Amino acid sequence: MRLREHISPSDPIVILTGAGISKESGLQTFRDPDGVWAKHKIEDVATPQAFATNPDAVLGFYNLRRAQMGDPEIQPNAAHAALGALEGIWPGGVLLVTQNIDDLHARGGSRNLIHMHGELAKTRCNACGDLTEGVGDIETAMVCGKCSVTGTLRPHVVWFGEMPLEMDRIGGALANCGLFVSIGTSGNVYPAAGFVEEARNHGAYTVELNLEESLGASLFQEGRYGPATEIVPAFVNELQALAQN
Repeated sequence: MRLREHISPSDPIVILTGAGISKESGLQTFRDPDGVWAKHKIEDVATPQAFATNPDAVLGFYNLRRAQMGDPEIQPNAAHAALGALEGIWPGGVLLVTQNIDDLHARGGSRNLIHMHGELAKTRCNACGDLTEGVGDIETAMVCGKCSVTGTLRPHVVWFGEMPLEMDRIGGALANCGLFVSIGTSGNVYPAAGFVEEARNHGAYTVELNLEESLGASLFQEGRYGPATEIVPAFVNELQALAQN
């Protein structure tokens, strides 16, 4: 077991997840050939400029994404559940950083969780920043319940050209972790694609768990490949055995 040679149960773990882990729950990914960006231009639906120019189109796009996430057939899978369980068994602590805007990690049991690209299930006011829960449709005629301004409500997601959330906290965790694990990511979206180098430069052992090698696969010291629902629970089982010895 290579993990035993490189980490101890007292080492903090940082886990980065991407669309690959949610795809196995039935959610559309953004970068697959038949995914979301194959059907829509980024500049038309996922930028502040698009929202300012054509808010109805932008809100309609995300309302469809919300409807998909609310489908009762979309449930956390074995990989989500394994990561949720890991928090309770690893003495050094686990921080899960996800690029996904769905709520499957939380529903799978993860609590120490950062949504660096925001959360589709939340609505934010562009005027006052107020956050509210709910996965129903957002309409341009809606009024913010806090500041009473009309037409400023938007999904709480990070659009292209906006800064990902909680980067200072993520940076601190990467500088102090003993193990960095990337799951289901393409390796071509920054700043997340740079996390492996940051963690490794601070001495962390780095592992990629993915369906296939990512663009940054050579940066990892270990790679395991296959469906997330198979390789993630197996990996967590190894960590559990390590924690118990």
